[in-house]
Amino acid sequence: MSTTRTTTLRRAGTVTALTAAGLLAAAGVASAHVTVHPDSYAKGATDGVLTFRVPNEENTASTTKVQVFLPTDHPVLGVLVSPQDGWTAKVTNTKLKTPVKTDDGTITDAVSEITWTGGKIEAGHYEDFNVAFGQLPEDTDQLTFKALQTYSDGKTVRWIEEAEQGGEEPENPAPVLKLTAKAAEEGAGSAAPTSSNSTAGSDDGKAATATASSSDSTARGLGIAGLIVGVLGLAAAGFAVVRGRSSGPRPE
Repeated sequence: MSTTRTTTLRRAGTVTALTAAGLLAAAGVASAHVTVHPDSYAKGATDGVLTFRVPNEENTASTTKVQVFLPTDHPVLGVLVSPQDGWTAKVTNTKLKTPVKTDDGTITDAVSEITWTGGKIEAGHYEDFNVAFGQLPEDTDQLTFKALQTYSDGKTVRWIEEAEQGGEEPENPAPVLKLTAKAAEEGAGSAAPTSSNSTAGSDDGKAATATASSSDSTARGLGIAGLIVGVLGLAAAGFAVVRGRSSGPRPE
């Protein structure tokens, strides 16, 4: 009887552990890609900040180089890079095929690439890279920022894939910023970015943290599901033990 009970508990525990581990692993994968925060702005928004969050998904190497490519067909105007401790930023400008007319004059060139080097993102960590802008375009519904992430072992992950409308998310998706109609944003303040250097306790910091955390909601949900599976597995094991006792030989 003791052997049967032990085997039942072992089997139930193994199934529970494997199921929970699989769900938690999926949660990690879901939040491992490079993202932009906030994930939406109003068309033509001015004087805002975009934060590119770069997590290190390698266990044996650190991230040593990050490249973000800004679209030039729908350019982001007035780009400024925030200083980042330990990192050096190189900004590349490109002459626009179609100049952009603004209230301050005609813009003929815009930033097309930002490269950060010199720093390190260790395994299990992430870094936020802040980029300020003067004005977003008004003639498109979204901006795609392709990115390259280079590791200390020479590996480069290309976050450049664009999802097809209605299709599944690609393996290495590029960060995408949705641009909404101005009417949807009237009366609302500009979304503030999340920064690793933000002052704790500030209202802007709290709003930014809430915005950036939305992209990890799926991962957290999967983690909670894993815990629920674990509880159900233990309950099933207990039921099996009680059933085994009740079906055993009875004294005469």
